[in-house]
Amino acid sequence: MAGVHLNDLPWMIQFLTYGIYVVVMAFSYSQEYVYQFKRWLCKQKSLSQLEKEQGYAPLLNENNLFFEKWCVTRMADLFNRAIASLPGDHIEVMCRDGTSWEGNMRFNGKTQRCINLGSYNYLGFPENDTQITRDDINALRQFGTSNCSPRVQSGTISIHQELEKLMAWYIGKEDCISFGMGYATNSTTIPALVGKGDLIISDTLNHASIVIGCRSSGARIKVFKHNDPEHLEQVLTDAIIEGQPRTHLPWKKIMILVEGIYSMEGEILKLKEIVAIKKKYGCFLYVDEAHSIGAIGKNGRGVTEYCGVDPKDVDILMGTFTKSFASVGGYIAADKYIIDHLRMTAFASVDDFAMSSACIQQIISSLTVISGKDGTDEGRRRLQRLADNAQLFRNRLTERGFVLIGSQDSPVIPMMVIVPAKMPAFSRLCLERNVAVVMASYPATDLLLSRARFCVSAGHSKEDLEKAIDVITEIGNLCLLNYNKNGNYIRLS
Repeated sequence: MAGVHLNDLPWMIQFLTYGIYVVVMAFSYSQEYVYQFKRWLCKQKSLSQLEKEQGYAPLLNENNLFFEKWCVTRMADLFNRAIASLPGDHIEVMCRDGTSWEGNMRFNGKTQRCINLGSYNYLGFPENDTQITRDDINALRQFGTSNCSPRVQSGTISIHQELEKLMAWYIGKEDCISFGMGYATNSTTIPALVGKGDLIISDTLNHASIVIGCRSSGARIKVFKHNDPEHLEQVLTDAIIEGQPRTHLPWKKIMILVEGIYSMEGEILKLKEIVAIKKKYGCFLYVDEAHSIGAIGKNGRGVTEYCGVDPKDVDILMGTFTKSFASVGGYIAADKYIIDHLRMTAFASVDDFAMSSACIQQIISSLTVISGKDGTDEGRRRLQRLADNAQLFRNRLTERGFVLIGSQDSPVIPMMVIVPAKMPAFSRLCLERNVAVVMASYPATDLLLSRARFCVSAGHSKEDLEKAIDVITEIGNLCLLNYNKNGNYIRLS
């Protein structure tokens, strides 16, 4: 059940989906022409016209602005719902009056308690009145709220070193460096690792932070089909044979970039096969474990443990603390000489502010529980509960005829919606029945592969999940989303 490919979709579904986009774009262009005509009457100039007159290159892409202005904003309430609580198993969604269509949405001061199926709270650590919370408060009292400095200047304190030592031990690498932002962990360290004369081979569905890091590096970039080791090897061998552009000199180094769990697909990396290719051709391997560390594997050590791969076979293990650890920031774990290099060259280490003490303590306390260093089996029980909840949720929805993609053990569970016009109805009706869900569509996914992306947690009780499944089934049947109810209407690949 890896995923749904475009050639799996019946022609009628493709025709209907494209037809809806054509109608929406037709109305959008007509509104845009009316808007431009009004501006012409009032003699107002657009941003691009002002930039051109002043000799500047366009700051923003007008095509993107058009899509966001006339298409995304029609259902903006699907993508930016605010909450007034911890992102636990339940959340308090802030209610609004008005509609995104009319552009007059306003908060009305009320909240709505919902089952949370949209947060990456995999192990259920966002909780009040626990020992972890008390540890965070004590860290604030001891170290203050901010170090007001980058790590390489005066921003490093003892608690940073404690975290990095603990994380390196947990992952099984020589050393570790932490950063204050998960996105910046990728976007600022990749340029410090590769540059001109190097080659990056990246999975076509890698996260935007990886894409930005690759583009900022100056290295040559090639992509391979999503989670396809055979195509990776083909791209790699062709690149080695051809060498660098124009000169055909050998590449200084080649780095393969992949993710442990792909957040939009819910698919676990084929790590064993990719490690074999990496060893065969002498490449470096960079694995983003943002969604797999603390979520899969017997002890929560991520995709290396899940796939039975020695962490030493992966050169660089990157991850974030925003998911299973219920905090902020990210890390890179690797050999000591690599980490020493990053401490002095990565932008987020040299110029960005160091992570706050309370956020660090949250990670340390969570990691102490997950690893069993607290002397209990609470971490193991949370990991097992997460696995059980993911299996229950996925199996129940599959039995009821919905098309789910991704790996069986992934806590990220995407359900195919396909037709974009069904997204607002599904999301809004679920919210009315106190179930908060996240929708994903173009440009985050392919134009034809809109989906609802559920994230289960160890904090969810079976009663919560059964209730949510019943609501999703009711709304899904109403929106005609059970594509697989009577056989293989859409094939699972």
